[in-house]
Amino acid sequence: MSVRLIPRTPSAYGFPLLIKNILRTPLAYYPDREIVYRDKMTYTYVELNQRIQRLANALEKMGVKQGDTVAVMDWDSHRYLECFFAVPMMGAVLHTINIRLSPEQLIYTINHAKDDVILVNADFLPLLAAVKDQMKTVKKIILLNDKDGTPDTPLNLDDEYENLLAGSEPAYEFPDFDENAMATTFYTTGTTGLPKGVYFSHRQIVLHTYGLMSGLCAYEAQAGINSGDVYMPLTPMFHVHAWGIPYLCTMLGTKQVYPGKYEPEMLLKLIVSQKVTFSHCVPTIIHMLVSSPAIKQLDLSRWKVVIGGSALPRGLCKAGLENGINLYTAYGMSETCPLLTVANLKPHMFQWDAERQVEMRCRTGLPVPNVLLEVVDTEGNPLPHDGKSAGEVVVRSPWLTQGYVGDEEKSEELWANGWLHTGDIGFIDPEGYLQITDRVKDVIKTGGEWISSLELEDIISRHDAVSEAAVIGVPDPKWAERPLALVVLKPGAEAETSEEELKAFFAKYAEDGVIPKYGVPDKVLIVDSIAKTSVGKINKKQLREDYK
Repeated sequence: MSVRLIPRTPSAYGFPLLIKNILRTPLAYYPDREIVYRDKMTYTYVELNQRIQRLANALEKMGVKQGDTVAVMDWDSHRYLECFFAVPMMGAVLHTINIRLSPEQLIYTINHAKDDVILVNADFLPLLAAVKDQMKTVKKIILLNDKDGTPDTPLNLDDEYENLLAGSEPAYEFPDFDENAMATTFYTTGTTGLPKGVYFSHRQIVLHTYGLMSGLCAYEAQAGINSGDVYMPLTPMFHVHAWGIPYLCTMLGTKQVYPGKYEPEMLLKLIVSQKVTFSHCVPTIIHMLVSSPAIKQLDLSRWKVVIGGSALPRGLCKAGLENGINLYTAYGMSETCPLLTVANLKPHMFQWDAERQVEMRCRTGLPVPNVLLEVVDTEGNPLPHDGKSAGEVVVRSPWLTQGYVGDEEKSEELWANGWLHTGDIGFIDPEGYLQITDRVKDVIKTGGEWISSLELEDIISRHDAVSEAAVIGVPDPKWAERPLALVVLKPGAEAETSEEELKAFFAKYAEDGVIPKYGVPDKVLIVDSIAKTSVGKINKKQLREDYK
């Protein structure tokens, strides 16, 4: 026998999972809650809805139709939030452009995505102007401007955003269509080759929003998010829809604060003045904030921050907690929309001492509902959840990209054997928590053994003098590779901290059996800074090139 499908009367409405339905709930529950942009603009959810409809009318008047692609180059702003909704709700595709790409990568993504319209912040006009003669499909350019007057540019600007909205009606009938319609696309830079385009449907984004809600809001844990929170993203909105959290916080009807360009003084000012209680970012942002002398004067005890994008070192987690910040990790990647796991503490862990809690907060986390996650060996066989057996992390979930734009070969590699391959190595402990131990491409292979660069980074981060660290493998004629540690010291620690002392710090962990003796780096270099990628992660590809 086969499964028994439900009968459906001809008049029954098949409710499609469309992004437009996310917007309905806050208009009923919290119509007067605020959306804040820096110190420049404040308006309500009712006005947000009107502006979204005005934007849709304006784009349609400019010729945008279903299936067209509208790209955005902006800082984190209320305008970006409006585009998150208006563009896909029309049936068009939103392309969120990484503003930190090289000119070659920038024009590649614009042409590869077949952008029809680009909305560009005045700050990025020079980037766009540098590639204007190579644009193949762009028909209209709209200016996003926080300053008075029109900037000088060789680009042909078709209109200005606020002017467009002012001249458009605040009512638009967003249509129903297939929930599997493409809603968004963006490009993941990776470490080699040209950027790869990922894409997500309305159905996937709606289901991911509920996945976020269950993972961040539903469980008794060390931090819970609800409609009473005040949200401010610290992950660029071009990067995986700011982890999809603007969709979640809109559904919840939270007050939302958008900081524009990330400037430490402005970020801290907004956190305090707008009473921000929830953010998310990569570790380098928290590192920047806890390194600021101004933080000592602030009460951050109500601020919950989810860390992702890179491993959260225990030393940084401890520093954040000491400053009152409720830090914990989540895990995902561009290809996964992104949420896969959250490091929620279980109730029996609430009474643990600070050190044990830090260990769990820095875990990669528990899979959220509707994420099936395993670690597998080289043959694809699942490994036991014993906290030791490490393999590649593979996943299934309803919100994973179904491939790469225009690249069948890499799409099949991504989805080999029907599982999405993350390229991360990790283990699952008996409590069900995943721990990523390294990227496949970042693990250090020395004398036939693997050494986790992330574990070595976590260890050195616990030294009181260390502000930031990265560990890479460098070529070695005898062992193939050996670990090299790069360390940035805290201000004032330079005179009393030597490279030999830091190497001895590693050696102590080898003596205690935490790491093998061959895991102690041959060299520890004290450096002024560590190279980062366009989204603030440690750029190990660049470091390996610089120090080979």
